[in-house]
Amino acid sequence: MLDVFKKKGLFDRLKAGLAKTRDILLTDVDDLVLGEKRIDQALFDELEETLIRADIGPAFTYELIEEMKGQVKRKELSRADLLKGILREAMKGILTGQETALRLPSEGICAVMVVGVNGTGKTTTIGKIAYELKNRGERVLLVAADTFRAAAIEQLEAWSNRAGVPLIKQRPNADPASVVFDAIQAAKAGKGRILLVDTAGRLHTKLNLMEELKKMKRIVTRELPDRPQEVLLVVDATTGQNGLLQAKMFKEEVGVTGIVLTKLDGTAKGGIVIRIAKELGIPIRYIGVGEGLEDLQPFDGNAFVEALFGAEG
Repeated sequence: MLDVFKKKGLFDRLKAGLAKTRDILLTDVDDLVLGEKRIDQALFDELEETLIRADIGPAFTYELIEEMKGQVKRKELSRADLLKGILREAMKGILTGQETALRLPSEGICAVMVVGVNGTGKTTTIGKIAYELKNRGERVLLVAADTFRAAAIEQLEAWSNRAGVPLIKQRPNADPASVVFDAIQAAKAGKGRILLVDTAGRLHTKLNLMEELKKMKRIVTRELPDRPQEVLLVVDATTGQNGLLQAKMFKEEVGVTGIVLTKLDGTAKGGIVIRIAKELGIPIRYIGVGEGLEDLQPFDGNAFVEALFGAEG
């Protein structure tokens, strides 16, 4: 019974976090399709504009509208109010294939590098993931490889204390790769099993900083051969299309294996979730819908769509 209440509580937080996106996207869609509306090209043009404005993206929007037109032509679709249901199921079709959890082996050391540009909530995300994993009984080790900002090390240290997990750090401006090396040696000595590596906020246009990420990744590969590696990219949902461009760059440069999409509660452009899943095919590991510890949730595509459409959990 407690699990049922916890699940309901998580869903309610998700639903509340998506309120801005729901108000903009679905209010506009309802205005378009409810009542005595004709299904014609003008309606499809307005629907396309609405979806693009919510940052759902042109690829998904084009395929969706083409499918709707096909159903009208085949006389499978005769009422405009049914378009909303088609939109809902199309979103589920995209997102339920992109909801894989972190690849954590049942035993042995593994590393999770967390990357992204400044201001996305990267260090806070790491702290919340550490808290979740610790509560699941995992032995977590935080790694302060963002050595360029003393404040970043201090922030991660605060999360280390809050989550009750050890931290590996060096002095400010130390070589980030050497911090990662030290952390792996500490893990091999029994200090932890899952390494959560905080990295400096990277401007995605600065390729020299990308090279530092690649160096850290090479250290992990060399020291932990044949172990699963995660490269989590933290994307701020409020940046909309810029978040997609960041994801493309990081995917090409360092091989992103998963996305954490933060600040969904602060934007009407939650449709970026669909766009990332559709255009990049990168699994979405977590989404952030608030400031609380439990507001960073493992991504559930079905729950996301139900919460977006205001359904009951």
